[in-house]
Amino acid sequence: MSHVKSGGATAQGTTRPGKRRGVKKFGGQKIQTGQIIIRQVGSRVRAGVGVGTGRDYTLFARKDGIVNFFVRLGKQFVAVK
Repeated sequence: MSHVKSGGATAQGTTRPGKRRGVKKFGGQKIQTGQIIIRQVGSRVRAGVGVGTGRDYTLFARKDGIVNFFVRLGKQFVAVK
């Protein structure tokens, strides 16, 4: 009998393209109305003043301004000033 397992099909299945999530505009950058700030799974970062939340928790700018990240009560927020 063989002492080494034979090489078979991988158990990981097919490869899929990434979802392109993450921060698109960083703190201090200029942003225009409607531009996406963050694509995320769940509300890891919450919307502050001048920021809206999409159905998939995407954060976007509601007005022109400068992106500002901050922490309040242990939770992370993003605002547009």
